[in-house]
Amino acid sequence: MKSVSTTTPAEMLDLREENQKSVRRVRRQSLKAALIFWSFVGPLIIGLTVFFYIPILWSLVLSFADARATITPSGWVGLGNYRAMFGDPEFIRALVTFTIFAAFIVPTTLLSALGLALLVNSVKFAQGFFRSVFFLPTACSYVLASIVWKMSIFNGSSFGLANTARHTVGLDPISWISSPNPPWYWLVLVTVRLWLQLGIYMIIFIAGLQEIPRELYEAALVDGARRGWQTFRHITFPLLRNASIAVLLLNVIAAFQAFDEFFNIMSGGNQILARPPLVYLYNIALSDQNYGYGSAGAIILTVIIVIFTLIQGRFLGFGRTD
Repeated sequence: MKSVSTTTPAEMLDLREENQKSVRRVRRQSLKAALIFWSFVGPLIIGLTVFFYIPILWSLVLSFADARATITPSGWVGLGNYRAMFGDPEFIRALVTFTIFAAFIVPTTLLSALGLALLVNSVKFAQGFFRSVFFLPTACSYVLASIVWKMSIFNGSSFGLANTARHTVGLDPISWISSPNPPWYWLVLVTVRLWLQLGIYMIIFIAGLQEIPRELYEAALVDGARRGWQTFRHITFPLLRNASIAVLLLNVIAAFQAFDEFFNIMSGGNQILARPPLVYLYNIALSDQNYGYGSAGAIILTVIIVIFTLIQGRFLGFGRTD
């Protein structure tokens, strides 16, 4: 015969109390984890909401309104600000300025960062030192670097570093910033941006290089491929596609957002020679205080950046692994 186990009412009561204690203990642990999570994430979310999302939404509201010298709409104009912005020759000229700047800085940064990453990654000793040296400028302020470039390196006087170098080879000094023909100021703007951002893109390429299996290079050598251009063309560069596209996208977005070097370097000269969209919109907000019109320009610029980024990502196949 099978023995039937029976549970007394007292034992059932004890089991019920134990289960309730387990449930309460799990709830306390969940509550503690939630409190820890929100104590770290909460301030970030509040900061983003107050200083980022709410201003963006309010800027969108102001773009449909007439708001002069106030951030409170005094009247609604619908799409009037957008039509005026698209018909503004200064805004169109600012977009042309961005196009010129991007045509200089994007390929220069991409090729320079890739070449620098290849060199640093191939170093057999003190590799961390060289990474730190080239990455260190990214911690420098754009404003500070722009002032150094303007006042020290490319100073229009004969005491500037660039003009001193020209003087040593028998060349006359150049007014680097205020000279419209030839426009030497583009050299100043491109070099300061290149110096500031080259290190971060170099690190992205180094990360991509270190993900390439060494066995592929060994197999290529066994198959008769020569070191150098052949292995770079058929192995290294194709496997750096995602890193290259990421650098390209980030670089174009950063070019759209160029402000500090243009504002600080060109403010002393004829600023209209180099006035990207953000500098133009800043001047509208500062001089005219037409916040509705300026907000429309900011929304247009944001939409252009988003569309341009999506098109690039779609066309270049960002994220594909085939």
